[in-house]
Amino acid sequence: QVQLVESGGGLVQAGGSLRLSCAASGRTFSSYAMGWFRQAPGKEREFVAAFSWSGRSTYYADSVKGRFTISRDNAKNTVYLQMNSLKPEDTAVYYCAGRTSYIFYDALHYDYWGQGTQVTVSS
Repeated sequence: QVQLVESGGGLVQAGGSLRLSCAASGRTFSSYAMGWFRQAPGKEREFVAAFSWSGRSTYYADSVKGRFTISRDNAKNTVYLQMNSLKPEDTAVYYCAGRTSYIFYDALHYDYWGQGTQVTVSS
């Protein structure tokens, strides 16, 4: 098992930046492929960014590509999401998650989830 805790959310103006962190504890962090999802009120949880199973590649939703960057520090058991050029439509609760599946874009293939952190972007 692994426990995930997100932090770093907050209120920013459009065009601003935030860096989200996801700290993991429990079973070996490196055994899981990590990803980020987000969910706005009344909408389905959607894929944002993820590592491949090997950790050598990254994947991004078209809506965030070029603005967001997923990274990790294995020594700290932490995954990050750097969010630049934020837009009001980025407003959502952001979740980190872990999987063993090669399918990175579907939330149903993730086994462990954090509690979420709120990101609000004002116009």
